[in-house]
Amino acid sequence: MRLLSYNIRYGGVGREAALAAVINAGHPDVVVLQEATTPAVVEALARATGLEHWGAKRGESLAYLSRLRLDHVEWRKPRVSRHAFIEIVPAGWAWRIIGVHLSAVHAAWTEQRRQYELRALLLAIQQHQHGPHVLIGDFNTVAPGEVFDFTKLPGRLRALVWLSGGRIRWKTIQGVLDAGYVDAFRRLQPELVGYTFPTWDPHVRLDYLFVPRPCINRVSRCQVFSANEVRDASDHFPLIAELN
Repeated sequence: MRLLSYNIRYGGVGREAALAAVINAGHPDVVVLQEATTPAVVEALARATGLEHWGAKRGESLAYLSRLRLDHVEWRKPRVSRHAFIEIVPAGWAWRIIGVHLSAVHAAWTEQRRQYELRALLLAIQQHQHGPHVLIGDFNTVAPGEVFDFTKLPGRLRALVWLSGGRIRWKTIQGVLDAGYVDAFRRLQPELVGYTFPTWDPHVRLDYLFVPRPCINRVSRCQVFSANEVRDASDHFPLIAELN
């Protein structure tokens, strides 16, 4: 199963053709979209890509496209979360897909909020945590040990960093790892930086795919999809993976 995660930026209105070209170039079976707040755009993408099964909710960030028939789709919003996460179960597959979009803005207090959101998410899917599943999407945070250059941020965001203490202790991704998950991109490609944002000056990795540690050998591919079609379609590069 080829899985693609893609933040389409501000609903994707007016960029449907460019976004569809990116998705078609990736040849996915299932697509998890973030910032897909306009169902008409998701419907247009379904038509343009031939991914006939689709779903979106106005105002909700997470949406999906699928070539595969689905047994179950559900949006679930823990009380502390800004965005609902989406749970997708393709028919005939053991894998369960959990689409994620954590709160944005790089500041100490939003990193704390992302930690709360992560804990709520893990609690909500606790019954599935021993089976094969993925957490995939825009986590809006930096992994432990990876460099984040604050000078690349716009002035207003640099100001927020300093107002919140001048330093962010990146703990959200460590929380995912401590819960028994493996960062599939980093495991498969430890030598690559894997920046996913922004497309015009990539300098930070915000998009991830995590699987439970016993399932990591069933991920045969996880890479940043940086084909030429991507740069004008959105501000994020998609992440593409293959699950066995």
